[in-house]
Amino acid sequence: MAETVDAAKVSKGVEKTWTDRILPSLSAFVKIPSISPAYDKEWRRHRQLGAAAELVAAWARTMAPKGSTAEVIELHGWSPLLLIDIPPTPGAASDETVVLYGHLDKQPAFTKWSEGLGPWEPTMRGTRLYGRGAVDDGYAGYAAVAAVNAVRSGGGEHSRVAIILETAEESGSPGLRDYLSHIADRLGKVTFVTCLDSGGGDFERLWVTRSLRGMLQATLTVSLLAAPVHSGFGSGVVPSSFRVLRLLLDRIEDPVTGQILLPEMTTRIGADRVRDAAELAQLKPGWTLRPLSLLDGVQPSANDEIERILNNTWRPTLSITGASGLPDVAEAGAVLRAATSLRLNFRLPPTVDAAAAAAALERVLTTDVPYRASIEVTDVMAQNGWFAPDLPGWLSTALEETDSAVFGARHHFIGLGAGIPFMQILADAYPEAAFLVTGAVGAESNMHVADEWLHVPFARKITEAVAHVLAAHAAHRG
Repeated sequence: MAETVDAAKVSKGVEKTWTDRILPSLSAFVKIPSISPAYDKEWRRHRQLGAAAELVAAWARTMAPKGSTAEVIELHGWSPLLLIDIPPTPGAASDETVVLYGHLDKQPAFTKWSEGLGPWEPTMRGTRLYGRGAVDDGYAGYAAVAAVNAVRSGGGEHSRVAIILETAEESGSPGLRDYLSHIADRLGKVTFVTCLDSGGGDFERLWVTRSLRGMLQATLTVSLLAAPVHSGFGSGVVPSSFRVLRLLLDRIEDPVTGQILLPEMTTRIGADRVRDAAELAQLKPGWTLRPLSLLDGVQPSANDEIERILNNTWRPTLSITGASGLPDVAEAGAVLRAATSLRLNFRLPPTVDAAAAAAALERVLTTDVPYRASIEVTDVMAQNGWFAPDLPGWLSTALEETDSAVFGARHHFIGLGAGIPFMQILADAYPEAAFLVTGAVGAESNMHVADEWLHVPFARKITEAVAHVLAAHAAHRG
């Protein structure tokens, strides 16, 4: 496939737009504490999610091509969604739609930002824009509009573009299905979806997300007494609730290797996925250890980098993320406690059925219970992972052309150990569409924690890449 846009004009237009129009508005966006509904129960009263949507909508109305609309939609019970609808160019197919996805809600502020930085204080230092939501994921809507404009300035064509910016992604996208159903007739036939809420290992190439793990969370409570008792009277007479917990945990996880023992949580790892892991290990030695602050002498779960990548992307894991019933050690008296609760967090392989895994977990924990202890499995949350379909030929070719035109380095596929619920929602809504999942997040971007930052030159390149892919899509479908 020959180049469908003038790469030099695309690059020049994107750079000017980022400098003159995006950075000022994106900085204003950072100032808005649009915390996701799961972390701000008073979000309706605070109205910050709506303020973020209105800010980007106003910007889009001045920047999007003639004939575009930017509408903030509010369905009852859900936080708002911004839909930016851009008409196709004259030479593109008029009966197809491309969806570009991002989100406007943010994680909470977190603590201990570095001196001179703050979650709601946009700060440029060199090539970095610091502030909550800069990279996760406020830049996405701006980049999407700029990419469409770049297609046009570069002499290319694009299909109709619907930019969907929700405000509850950090809460698991609970209302997204309803919103997609609400706008389905307006969008028509969706043939291509690009998600800009991901990233990869460096700022030198385009990273394409191949898979995302699912998640299963549950609270396990073991009770043996109606009230706590002096340990001198109770120990040896009745087992501690913690010992019963240990016995139950050993049913689901090998305590030596960490291997999850429930077949409903495991899957076969294909040869292609092993090859992806090997290529990543060769390209980025020590990739899995980079985000971690291991104490001196601590050994990882596996010594081989390929095995660590597969553990993090295609094998189930269990983490204990919370506990109750345990007093602080400074106040822990000689007491046999009545009950103990643990919060279990499983990461599941991309293709595992999370509901089936949840059912298996409850069955194993509540059957033939040691000492006939009282068992409760509560607060269960199960989310499927996602595995990308094979890229169509036109998209593979477009990415190769983007490699040379934008990055000067080959794109790379990556599996992520985290989960993004909206991906499966989009896949269900648009089963016939091709998908490209990428973004400006880097391994050191600090999303969700202190000192979140956006690498602005890389974000510009992501914008250019999206422009090239949009033009390639139109050429393929035209």
